[in-house]
Amino acid sequence: MALSDFDRRSTREVFLVFLKLGLTSFGGPVAHLGYFRREFVERRRWLDERSYADLVALCQFLPGPASSQVGIALGLGRAGGWGGLAAWAGFTLPSALVMILFAYGIAGSPALAEAGWVHGLKIAAVAVVAQAVWGMAKSLCPDRPRATLAFVAAVLTSTLPSAGAQVAAIAACGLIGRVWLDAPHPPPVASGAPVVSRRVGVIALLLLGLLLVGLPLWASASASPTASLIDGVFRAGALVFGGGHVVLPLLQAAVVPVGAVGNADFLAGYGAAQAVPGPLFTFAAYLGTVASGPLQGWLGGLVLLFTIFVPAVLVLLGALPFWDRLRRRPGIQSALMGINAGVVGILAAALYDPVSTSAIHGRMDFALALAAFGLLVLGRVSPLVVVMLAALAGWATGS
Repeated sequence: MALSDFDRRSTREVFLVFLKLGLTSFGGPVAHLGYFRREFVERRRWLDERSYADLVALCQFLPGPASSQVGIALGLGRAGGWGGLAAWAGFTLPSALVMILFAYGIAGSPALAEAGWVHGLKIAAVAVVAQAVWGMAKSLCPDRPRATLAFVAAVLTSTLPSAGAQVAAIAACGLIGRVWLDAPHPPPVASGAPVVSRRVGVIALLLLGLLLVGLPLWASASASPTASLIDGVFRAGALVFGGGHVVLPLLQAAVVPVGAVGNADFLAGYGAAQAVPGPLFTFAAYLGTVASGPLQGWLGGLVLLFTIFVPAVLVLLGALPFWDRLRRRPGIQSALMGINAGVVGILAAALYDPVSTSAIHGRMDFALALAAFGLLVLGRVSPLVVVMLAALAGWATGS
């Protein structure tokens, strides 16, 4: 289908914005949500705070990489299907390319993940997440009931740091919110709200079910290493709840026992994945590149990169057309108020672990994180500038 000039401009805009984020969004999925909020809610105003929080809540419930799904949905809302594709490509391809290059030769520098400038990037992520928690708490927890829900969710997920605890906290906050919180007037459909037809949604869900059943049958019937690898990576992408880091043990179980990737190579790639911007799911591109067997090299990297994201995209397309209607019902609105408060609490817990615990190792690190937070919140300095300054500081101090 031909694109009009307006469609091309919108798609190009989406791609360029997400390309910038794909090059600069360090710190993992929690930090990504902070970058997205700053860029699309505060700066560009593609959607309001409440619509963004609702979208985040939806993607936290769905299996797959929540930050990537939020990005794809934002692209869909801005420029339709091509916009969703542009958002995914811009945000994903930079880190995927780095991971493929790492697989070809950068693995000869094992000290990369421990470099001072990389540590500075992790400290910048602490400030970005702290800014997101600060801003979302003011907007989404303005009263005592919602602040209480956020506090309880933070305590629960700090005490039980698992994907299951996160899902349980969100579900509990939604149920409590439904009976405890007063729903506001039905929200207007935001201009940035993604539009997906019910027909597309149903087709996406049917296709997801077909692949979940068909790929294991194909792998079993063919006894092909390539089929088994694709099946394992697809299931890993389909069964992840609670953020991108959860995919790592699933991928390890899919590629190491069958001999496709050695455990040492797997761990080397994991270290590199912590040091690049963008979604952690691009680790699949590394695995496809270093894998032994017919599927390897850059083509294998691209195949597994596409494979691991397919279930996340299908489940998102299947949920979006029904989500916009559901969120306008009073009971659902009250539940969403509770869920949004719970998300703030989960982000607050994640600010401590894993974000802070993996980056703050001493007084100097804490001072740098505070300085970065001050630049973001008080100075309203661009996150890109703050990230660069933090990397420079980490390099200079040899953190």
